Amino acid sequence: MLNYLWAAMILIGIVIAALEGNMQAVCEGVIASSKEAVELLFVMTGVVCMWNGMLYIAKNAGMIDALTRKMRPFLKLLFPNLPLEHKATTYIASNFIANILGLGWACTPTGIQAMKELKKLEMERGRDETVASDEMCTFLIMNISSLQLVSINMIAYRTQYGSVSPIAVVGPSLVATLITTFVAFFICKIICTGSGSKKRARSENR
Repeated sequence: MLNYLWAAMILIGIVIAALEGNMQAVCEGVIASSKEAVELLFVMTGVVCMWNGMLYIAKNAGMIDALTRKMRPFLKLLFPNLPLEHKATTYIASNFIANILGLGWACTPTGIQAMKELKKLEMERGRDETVASDEMCTFLIMNISSLQLVSINMIAYRTQYGSVSPIAVVGPSLVATLITTFVAFFICKIICTGSGSKKRARSENR
């Protein structure tokens, strides 16, 4: 869907530019944007590599496991039907930690692994693997809400584009993501509670 949306927006822009005689501006914009994209890619590659390395060191040093144990009460509240010793728990905790540090790109691998493990769990339970479970939906929503103490990616963006005070975004982003995380948490609890009630009702009817 997004591919069609972006293609339509680009096509509309080109058509309007052609009708108004601004095709030269379009060509110049494409060239300038391509240059900026490559430069930004190098900057973000360095940032992501550094923090992925830090997370790898933290994992080998046992810090991720220690933080996962500290997060267990929260994870149990968020995922009441997910066994705490399951492998998905570690990936979910690692993903949340990366998100809290503002490393949106760096948390992608752990997010994918968490979803794979949650899918395996559904298969072990004998459920339809093509239907997203409550745990999957909850994880996705909490991942999108993304509480961030330090927005590393955003600071890198602002630095790349010459911001006078790149870290000025830290306070507003913390407040905004704190609100979205609380809202996401309550939405997940309400929806999952309703989903659980429906599942129990279907089981009783059978």
